[in-house]
Amino acid sequence: MEQSFPRPRVLISRCLGFAACRYNGQQLQSRVVEQLRDHVDFVDVCPEIEAGLGVPRSPIRLCLQDNAIKVWQPAESRNVTAVLQKAAVDLAQDITNHDGAILKTKSPSCALQDAKIYNGIDNPQFLQRGSGIFGALVLERLGHKAVEDEQRLSNRLLREHFLIKLFAWTRFRAIKIAPRMADLVAYHAGHKLLFLAYNQRRFRLCGKITANHERLPPEEVFLCYEQELGQILQKPFLSKSMINTLYHALGWISEDLSAREKRFIINTIEEYRDERIPLQVVTRLIEAQAIRFNHGYLLGQVLLQPFPPRLNDLSDSGRGREVK
Repeated sequence: MEQSFPRPRVLISRCLGFAACRYNGQQLQSRVVEQLRDHVDFVDVCPEIEAGLGVPRSPIRLCLQDNAIKVWQPAESRNVTAVLQKAAVDLAQDITNHDGAILKTKSPSCALQDAKIYNGIDNPQFLQRGSGIFGALVLERLGHKAVEDEQRLSNRLLREHFLIKLFAWTRFRAIKIAPRMADLVAYHAGHKLLFLAYNQRRFRLCGKITANHERLPPEEVFLCYEQELGQILQKPFLSKSMINTLYHALGWISEDLSAREKRFIINTIEEYRDERIPLQVVTRLIEAQAIRFNHGYLLGQVLLQPFPPRLNDLSDSGRGREVK
């Protein structure tokens, strides 16, 4: 049965399906963005429009000049660093209350890690890749949450990790509005199996924080928990850890299963280990058994439905399970 899900607040580059605001007057379409529209609240931004560069506009580039990044518009022989930086700062003022971001890859303004940076303004040579002017601020203020560029989200495993993070942070934001220890305890308990698959050590630290033996005010406890949550979800889970967690989940219902049923689920988990099926096949199978036996503990675990099932998409541009 499909659970109810909170609506994440997601910052997004405006050119990704919201307006024809690219330098050449075009608008891009992203399959992931289109799938998300019914499930999230998008906040679309365009730093270059905010900076008054117009549409269409001559392309800009990032150049290292005098040990500082300058934003240069070659066709206009114009330095637009100041106006773009001001626009970026203005747009980044209130983004800490967002749950994630999807930004345009390779953009001098929005890129998270792959914008081209040139050495010098006159006769420039390619130097390295790095963050765009706005992308750097997003990483600084929102990087511990669900932040990705639209191209990497075409990889199924990165997309899965992004969605897990996004909805985990959205649930946390919902209880942080009016911090109550009972809500944090319930949040921690419901995410137990999921967080164990991500980082057992950090999960146990969160458990100590939630226990609050020092009797700190709820606001302080939530702040400490939030810091650890960012560490738990920093990297995608390892398949080995997830497999151990799946067997742990199976253990809760194994006594109720026939030998044939148990063997079938074990074989399914092993198929996941061999990368022949996606994670959702296994979790939905375990969920079906939890429903069958009305197992309240398992049915309350976010692991079984960490994000809306309608967002499951088996298409994948990448290979291999372990991604960064």
